[in-house]
Amino acid sequence: MGGIEFLKGHGTQNDFVLLPDPDGRLELTEARVAALCDRRRGLGADGVLRIVRSAALGAESGGEWFMDYRNADGSIAEMCGNGVRVFVRHLVDSGLVSERDFVIGTRAGDRPVRMHADGSVTVQMGPATITGTSVTVVAGQPFSGVAVNVGNPHLVSVVEDDVDVLDLRDQPDFDSDVFPEGVNLEFINLLGDDALKMRVHERGVGETRSCGTGTVAAVAAALHLAGTDTGEATVDIPGGRVVVEVRRGGSTLTGPAEIVARGELDETWWAGLG
Repeated sequence: MGGIEFLKGHGTQNDFVLLPDPDGRLELTEARVAALCDRRRGLGADGVLRIVRSAALGAESGGEWFMDYRNADGSIAEMCGNGVRVFVRHLVDSGLVSERDFVIGTRAGDRPVRMHADGSVTVQMGPATITGTSVTVVAGQPFSGVAVNVGNPHLVSVVEDDVDVLDLRDQPDFDSDVFPEGVNLEFINLLGDDALKMRVHERGVGETRSCGTGTVAAVAAALHLAGTDTGEATVDIPGGRVVVEVRRGGSTLTGPAEIVARGELDETWWAGLG
């Protein structure tokens, strides 16, 4: 057919279009990313993962492969925990990587990963740093939150009522002076010492079924509010369940990764987007 190769995958229903582009030849414009992610005029996804060699981008990375991640609106993002898992699943399944333990590059730095026999992936997510507090407003109701940086910005708010009742269809308000580049907003219920329930409104996307860095931020914030900076918890999101471990100077995220389809994009459609 001679079109542009793509795959479709998801990590706990946070879904992505993957574009294999080892030598960095694709011109990945905002318009093309936004069209790909549109669920009516494109394939539909929460973001795009370009699979490119670090050397092709001139990226300073110890890993051969770099995850060039774009949000659904076409904007560039630093990191995506669910996306990393899907990225890793493709690298291993396709034979591009033969090891089960290796490193991939991201804009938030190198991320060591491990592919498990059951298809799940553990990602070393780096430090989850508490950076302060702020407030978000959902449908006129304010929620105080803990600001956390996991390579990208988050604001985590503990909610007393079931998070399922929140109306996250519209963009919640936040303090743009605190988050000039935007922010991922997590709303959590504390289910016990080692379990959380979470919903998330992602920067540049809207509400998604899951957010990998968001689950790490949520656990880090919950531990901070409990007076500690180390611990492990399960996080239930609409798309499933992941396990997060936070420790001093680092964190890990473990969860499933699925590849569900592959095919070719029409070159005429692609070229017409510009």
